Amino acid sequence: MKTIKNILAAVGLLSLSGLLIFAVQDAPSDENLQKEIINEYNVYALNVPDNLDFSGESLPLNNPDILEKMDRELLVNTYWQSNALLMFKRANKYFPVIEPILEKYGIPNDFKYLAVIESGLTNAVSPARARGFWQIMRDTGKENGLEINTNVDERYNVEKSTEVACKYLLKAKAKFGTWTLAAASYNAGRGGISKQLKRQNVSDYYDLLLGEETGRYMFRIVALKEILNNPEKYGFNFRHKDLYKRIPTYKVSVDTAVTSFVKFSEQFGINYKILKLHNPWLREVHLNNKSRKAYFIEIPEEGYYSKP
Repeated sequence: MKTIKNILAAVGLLSLSGLLIFAVQDAPSDENLQKEIINEYNVYALNVPDNLDFSGESLPLNNPDILEKMDRELLVNTYWQSNALLMFKRANKYFPVIEPILEKYGIPNDFKYLAVIESGLTNAVSPARARGFWQIMRDTGKENGLEINTNVDERYNVEKSTEVACKYLLKAKAKFGTWTLAAASYNAGRGGISKQLKRQNVSDYYDLLLGEETGRYMFRIVALKEILNNPEKYGFNFRHKDLYKRIPTYKVSVDTAVTSFVKFSEQFGINYKILKLHNPWLREVHLNNKSRKAYFIEIPEEGYYSKP
């Protein structure tokens, strides 16, 4: 019996619970296995471009501290591949909505990348209860004309929240004189940036010593700008059909109360879930609307959600 077992093992057959299975013969040593893994997957250092800018304002990359910070964000966002690929996909869907609003207000196009790092182009909710693509706080939203109550929260309306962000940024640019400081103040607040500029007796974001989040803020924005504009350079491969697309919609005006958005959606051949996907600012299944305000509700064009 011992001899049979030895023969089976030699030819690569072993018996386990009455089943014959093939064993791996000549299994590679730990060293050879490690070499095989290394040959299959490589991690490379990145070349930080010589010239990078935000809204036409150059980064002082000759400063070794600035160079290291930029290198860090390029590395983190390049090798967090799943997240970066999602940014490519979502950008194709939402940048066409954001870009014309930025242009309307005279805000540089680079600020769309601020929305990317703020929320990942999702209707996120922060620990501080900021909400939406632009992470707007409740008081800030109300001060800038957004309706926020139990029925409606317009921080989740991409168009309206982008307009609020633009108004904030215009005031910040007027106060600080540069788009870089205006962008940084979106994270730290205009008061927070003013305090640190005065305290440290400098006038440039890149000369400020800031906390972790605000200190990384501009480098993260510029890193996402660089990667999203140069996918192949950073190893991202996809086809246009892999990207998310905006579903065409039309708007329906409603100036009365709505007792049930479930029944409301059925009138247009969709369900409540689809209605909410296109109108995340509607927070309840009903709308009180005692003031008889006119709301414009997006309805997807026919055929996009049809069952096969």
